[in-house]
Amino acid sequence: MNGAWEEAGWERLAAGVGRCRLPGWDCTAGLVVGAGAALMVDAGSDLGEGARLRAGAQRLAGHRVTHLALTHPHFDHVFGAAAFAGARVYGAVGTDALFAAGGHGREALRADAVAEGLDAGRAEEAADALVRVPHEVSGEWTLDLGGGRQVLLANVGPGHTGHDLAVLVPGKVEVVFCGDLVEESGEPQAGPDAVPSRWPAALDRLLELGGPDARYVPGHGAVVDAAFVRAQRDALAARFSVSR
Repeated sequence: MNGAWEEAGWERLAAGVGRCRLPGWDCTAGLVVGAGAALMVDAGSDLGEGARLRAGAQRLAGHRVTHLALTHPHFDHVFGAAAFAGARVYGAVGTDALFAAGGHGREALRADAVAEGLDAGRAEEAADALVRVPHEVSGEWTLDLGGGRQVLLANVGPGHTGHDLAVLVPGKVEVVFCGDLVEESGEPQAGPDAVPSRWPAALDRLLELGGPDARYVPGHGAVVDAAFVRAQRDALAARFSVSR
């Protein structure tokens, strides 16, 4: 089973759970496989990348991707979402309004993508096709993917953005997809939509969800442990002068 994931260019994290590090912005996309259902975590930076992710995930799962969880509304994590036709889309409360056609959210995402180096035509195409998020999580939401596989979606923010969603996969080895609340390949980025005063508390919530032995999957970089998340939490608190 490990070999199948590796041959497909994915890193297996636990039974039926893996992630792919995407080129360009080194984003993570995750996959959780159930019996007849599969959850994708984040969708890549444009429609082509989303389509490649979908095809790879379906080969690994043996069936189509039925659920898509978006960890936060930044282009490098959401612009491939329209490639997952038919999937139930989840995000933190407020994400859907940002993605609404004609709103400022889509234009801001498109402009940010171009500023970060995405081809202008691909950015416009992805922004125009951006899916709505009909399933918004305000607290916690449990998904049943079949075969005894359940996944917890938790609105743990704000922090990196105003709309941060974490994905906890229980098991012998628990896996927590953190989005960009945690970054390993560089210092966490605090853009204009970040809420620094709440970010350390969001990481405290991640640690409560996963516990000391979980594998924590950053939005960018290598998988880390609880000690890394705790150290990053303390560094953010110091950086933004946030007291306990």
